[in-house]
Amino acid sequence: MNPDPSHDRSEYMHWAKTRQGARFNLAVSGVPAVQLRDLPVRLEDFEISGPSAYGWPPLQAALARHLHVEAERVVHSAGTSGANHLAMSACVQPGDEVLVEEPTYELVVDTLRHLGAVIRRFPRRRADDFQPDLDALRCVLSSRTRLIVLTNLHNPSSALISGNAMREIVAMAGNAGARLLVDEVYLDATFEAPQRTAALLGDHVLTTASLTKVYGMSGLRCGWIIASPLLAERMWRLNDLFGVIPAHPAERLSLIALENLPAIRERSRRILDGNRALWNAFLASRTDLDSEPVPYGTVTFPRLREGGVEALATLLREKYETTVVPGRFFAEPDAFRVGFGTPEPVFAEGLRRLGCALDEMAKR
Repeated sequence: MNPDPSHDRSEYMHWAKTRQGARFNLAVSGVPAVQLRDLPVRLEDFEISGPSAYGWPPLQAALARHLHVEAERVVHSAGTSGANHLAMSACVQPGDEVLVEEPTYELVVDTLRHLGAVIRRFPRRRADDFQPDLDALRCVLSSRTRLIVLTNLHNPSSALISGNAMREIVAMAGNAGARLLVDEVYLDATFEAPQRTAALLGDHVLTTASLTKVYGMSGLRCGWIIASPLLAERMWRLNDLFGVIPAHPAERLSLIALENLPAIRERSRRILDGNRALWNAFLASRTDLDSEPVPYGTVTFPRLREGGVEALATLLREKYETTVVPGRFFAEPDAFRVGFGTPEPVFAEGLRRLGCALDEMAKR
């Protein structure tokens, strides 16, 4: 049987690489990139190669301190996407049943399809503030389930899963003999209300994150998985097939970034808090968008009450030099994702242009 080529690609990532860019980009989900000049970097800090066979020891120790876990539970990876791929590859065999929230980040589903998983969905409904539907999850959870996958903060809405709901999901997974994977790449964007990683809730729970979205250091590809020591060892060995070893200069820069993370975090907080305030004020002025104010996070996911999102996205790009992410990439074609990760003047002008496009759509 010939493999389905649609399982070997991501339409969203292709769109993001070829269509997302615009003068006023409201589609980005992370903060503006940190520049090398923003870090206290010296040439003598660098080497081309280093002892990085299964994690460069100084970086492993720094990640463990940052995550408040033992170093043997941390697997360094190529960003959160690399972390998710590695984690799911270690947990899922072809034909295994995996339960995935809906809506969610498309690349999670595409990767599971590539791995040959049998995917079943459970909802995170707008009417429930995008909290996971625990009753629906119970209905699809079975003895065949090998993995449950969530994002927290939720991508695309930035909803934070309540502590009680997360603990119940952890218990449900454990009782079914399944693992729980939580993508936490946006979780640090809670800032004033810092959250503990779900990986501390049980050995069958693993989490992924990175320095990309909240910290503006995507180019370092500094991601990680927190897992039980036994599963972490399995992932290190599996990564021998994928990445072998990381680029050592990036490991050294990642260590410098972790040592200076408080200042980087404060920069991100200022950008995101300012742009979220602009978004919430914009939202309060509109009657054509269905959404709640956003208290934290880097993205929001409003629903368009009238008209088509694809037509809006085309009008925005072609006439107003602005982009948003169409909801079709999250299986909600009547919604679109807006990111707060642009400089405030660009974001403010992008919102103004979004308002103009919405007004023009209403007159058609």
